[in-house]
Amino acid sequence: MATLDAIIIGAGFSGLYQLYTLRDQLNLNCHLFEAADEVGGTWHWNQYPGARCDTESQAYCYYFNKKIYNEWNWTERYPSQQEVKDYLKFVAKKLNLFRSISFSSNVKEMKYFDKTNKWKIQLDGGNTFDARFVIMATGCLSSENLPIIANQEKFKGKILHTGRWPKENIKFNDLDVGVVGTGSTGIQVIPEIAKTVKSLTVFQRTPNYSIPARNQKLNSKKLNLHKNNFEYLKNVSINNRHGHPWKHSNTPIHQVGSVKDSMVLNKAWEHGGLSFRDSFSNINYDECANSVVSNFIINKIQETVNDPVTANDLSDFDYPFGAKRPALDTHYFETFNQENVKLISIKKTPIDSFNHNGVLVNSIHYPLDIVVFATGFDAITGSLLKINIIGKKGKNLKSEWKKEPINLLGLQIPNFPNLFTITGPGSPSVLTNMPRAIEQHVDWVTMCISKLINMKKNKIEASHSAALAWLDEVKLESERTMFLKTSNSWYLGTNVKGKPKGFIPYSGGLDKYTNICNAIAQNGYKGFIIS
Repeated sequence: MATLDAIIIGAGFSGLYQLYTLRDQLNLNCHLFEAADEVGGTWHWNQYPGARCDTESQAYCYYFNKKIYNEWNWTERYPSQQEVKDYLKFVAKKLNLFRSISFSSNVKEMKYFDKTNKWKIQLDGGNTFDARFVIMATGCLSSENLPIIANQEKFKGKILHTGRWPKENIKFNDLDVGVVGTGSTGIQVIPEIAKTVKSLTVFQRTPNYSIPARNQKLNSKKLNLHKNNFEYLKNVSINNRHGHPWKHSNTPIHQVGSVKDSMVLNKAWEHGGLSFRDSFSNINYDECANSVVSNFIINKIQETVNDPVTANDLSDFDYPFGAKRPALDTHYFETFNQENVKLISIKKTPIDSFNHNGVLVNSIHYPLDIVVFATGFDAITGSLLKINIIGKKGKNLKSEWKKEPINLLGLQIPNFPNLFTITGPGSPSVLTNMPRAIEQHVDWVTMCISKLINMKKNKIEASHSAALAWLDEVKLESERTMFLKTSNSWYLGTNVKGKPKGFIPYSGGLDKYTNICNAIAQNGYKGFIIS
């Protein structure tokens, strides 16, 4: 059994940066374990056709190292899955991280021992390792959510999930294909599959708002502009509530006339991207303002889709814009104008069952060769709960989180000393540009561990009372937004059977959250128990 200072689990953006800070900045003896056979995190598993980041490449990267930023050249406004993976490989090689990573090493169990103040982790193969600190860099969108449909085993065709896409090239040519799900992933994969199939049937549970991405190749002039403005982009992103490289509008919709409203929204629509939601200051906080934007998008959908019944099904929203994850698309709505593409609403009549060559919906048979589930993830908590994590006095994380994911700042959990969660529940995480949230968390954890060592302290854990107070703060912030204006969202955990229901991430903004974290650290880590 090998003994280490720290163990990091997961080789995505979080794990790689955390390995670098602990190993190279604090000179700790640490190692990273990754279940996959290469770096990438969620970008390893999600390699479906059309997989692409919805954050602009100038910001979907590390900012902690200006030299690395300047040496890497993105090719598109929104990087593809493969390009993000290539970037992470480049960073890992540049920082010589591979020597401290074990791939194809899935962590099965973790157990804390009170007497030794050590965590023991066990891999699938049986190998065990001890460490004082464990950092969970397992990602927010890495645990796929596969719905259970009757008679699935009878289907003779191929069943795929976008979150666990096979490495081999899947050919859709001249096949009848069904896609279940029209969230962010479905919106990306549907136009790509539609290009080559004989027929594509989209089974829509809930319609989704989507903004055109307006993706484009980046020329040298644009790349140089980003690099020359590195410090500016970094500063703006840190002070943006979503961690993006632009300033928020300070103008609420009610202070602008309707004609100007439309002009501003049309300009943002033509520009494309997530900056659309920051066109006005109160879109996510004021129902009147939100209705203006929601109706604007509905009109765009109905103008785009030729068939009025399909257009209505695609825009029959029972929730406001922004209540669910905002999606970006490339010709998603236009895809439904193709003769070989049809939309089946399963909101009121779900898929009954599979049979040997398709699915049944409301007793109607849809013949299919391949079924693609674009049904998302057991988000934020799922990848943590896949591991059997046992804390102080035999406390099991699954049991501790049975009612709600109690935590403090999304960084630590009561009864689990020296265990840190990067972008865990209760932090801004999925509501932000992830690399910004990740860097903020990793920096905080690194400083915390450094101070513990310097103070000659053994451990740190979240106090139960402070964690409960933080859950109240997370709930309070969500009540100020549009997020609770829907009863069905993976932000709320409603997409996974048996999962506790409640708003999971912190919605007060990354900028505000960062200030809270810094203040707690400066105040002697108030709310944490150090011994």
